[in-house]
Amino acid sequence: MRDPRIEKLAELIAGYSLDLQEGQVYRIDGEDVSIPLAVALYAAAIRRGAHPYTKITPSGLEEIALEEASDEQLAYIPEVEQIATEQLDAWTSLWGTVNTRSLTRVDSERRRLQLSTHYRMVNRRWERISSGDLAWCGTLYPTQAHAQDAEMSLSEYEDFVHGACHTREGDDPIAHWRAMSETLGARARELEGVRELRITGPGTDLRVVVEGRRWLPSDGEHNMPDGEVFTSPVENGTSGEIFFAFPSVFQGQEVENVRLRFEDGAVVHAEATLGQEYLRSLLDTDSGAKVLGEVAFGLNYEIDRFTRDILFDEKIGGTMHVALGGGFDEAGTENKSDLHWDLICDLREEGEVYADGELVWKAGSFISEPEPAVERV
Repeated sequence: MRDPRIEKLAELIAGYSLDLQEGQVYRIDGEDVSIPLAVALYAAAIRRGAHPYTKITPSGLEEIALEEASDEQLAYIPEVEQIATEQLDAWTSLWGTVNTRSLTRVDSERRRLQLSTHYRMVNRRWERISSGDLAWCGTLYPTQAHAQDAEMSLSEYEDFVHGACHTREGDDPIAHWRAMSETLGARARELEGVRELRITGPGTDLRVVVEGRRWLPSDGEHNMPDGEVFTSPVENGTSGEIFFAFPSVFQGQEVENVRLRFEDGAVVHAEATLGQEYLRSLLDTDSGAKVLGEVAFGLNYEIDRFTRDILFDEKIGGTMHVALGGGFDEAGTENKSDLHWDLICDLREEGEVYADGELVWKAGSFISEPEPAVERV
């Protein structure tokens, strides 16, 4: 039986996130478990006059590569992938999988080698996305594996996913995300003049210099669901400590209770109660991996719980997140890295954020509504 919410999600991505146009070449990537959403996206693209095609991958191939491939094979990128990175007009990544823990026990150094190669290609895609040459959106097809991580039944998890996307029965998702875009855009404009943020909470007292950097709204164009405002900090302007109570599942491996201490913009001490070796191996990815490439406010209050999936967790209403590694060119970053790793700081109960010494955020919310944009006649 077809789920009409999947059809609605596909129309939202094709019509709002990507704004597919006639004649555009459009690729849909995903594991075989995500075929129902891939088919719905293909049909939505056909109706809009685009030229869609799919790359559907059997589950388990990555585990085989990490177990048996040589270093040269791990670093290999097929020419067709390089061509796609340079020539596609639009792209959707579907992140549904049958096993979210399949890479838990792989060798961390081999995984780092594979990720370094992967992120060089991803960074090139982001250059095209930032310039407007490539429309891209990543989303998730809900599976039993993701539901289990979130400690829900599959039915409950599907309801959660579609609630976060506003693709439930009776929802008008495009109208919702257009309104959200206006709200997030107004919040980003308010933060433009801030020189320094001070983030405080349990185990956290972090100062982040953001002077001269552009704040950007995440309003459903590149992720679905979405709901954050973010920027890239000044590279030498982060100092203090931050604690992440939520675990982080990064590329199939889990790290828990991460504590970081920064001096002059870089991590000088890192510890975790689980996955500490993996944490430190990621910090050694390259010279930019110890520097923050992102600081962001999570503002999707439909996402009200931790699910072990960064697509949702970084947008939890009332949290902030930072990312180690590469920043965003459109925000003004100068930090380059093959790593971009988001970590979630829960501020919903005790957290406070000060902008240039003024309290702007308390217990998970901004203390004032954003000013609407002024229309000029």
